[in-house]
Amino acid sequence: MTRDYLFDGVKAFNATDYLDHRELFEKIGRGQNPHTLFIGCSDSRIVPNLITKTLPGELFVVRNIANLVPWYRESEEFLATTSAIEYAVKALNVENIVVCGHSNCGGCNALWLEGNQGADIPHTKKWLELARRVKDKIVADGVTDPAEREWQTEQLNIVEQMNHLVTYPYIKERYRSGKLNILGWYYIIETGEIFNYDKDTREFKKIE
Repeated sequence: MTRDYLFDGVKAFNATDYLDHRELFEKIGRGQNPHTLFIGCSDSRIVPNLITKTLPGELFVVRNIANLVPWYRESEEFLATTSAIEYAVKALNVENIVVCGHSNCGGCNALWLEGNQGADIPHTKKWLELARRVKDKIVADGVTDPAEREWQTEQLNIVEQMNHLVTYPYIKERYRSGKLNILGWYYIIETGEIFNYDKDTREFKKIE
């Protein structure tokens, strides 16, 4: 795929999509007021605005390998995901946080690399330590079937990252006071189905 393909896309955007929403772009050109922080996987098959049918200005999006959320901590390091969450909640006052995982997640699958496997992606392996409790639980439960292990890893990882969110003091306060919703979604790429995590039943239920 050449760069011309990307350039042609820009030209098509300016000639069609931009013109279709010109007033919206002019309105949001100097500011944003998103209602939702969408934490999703960097996977190229995940398109947040497409699956939520939202327009520019509605979603504040954070994407990384396996839709992970670092535990809250004070640090002098450069914390990309943590700072994006902080900005979305404290500066933009979003009303919702969605943690969206998906089927056939390469990041979740990489949790199961053993030995020297993945030696050429050391930063990815380190990042995936944020989901180590997911792997530990599945091992403890004795899940050995590859297909079951795959979807359990992907779904349990969503719940784990939702739990990480409430380690942030300002999120915990807003969530408990009803000012902030925390949602967990599981997106099946090949069918387009999205399942929402029900905290009461601890099950993912199809949105329909």
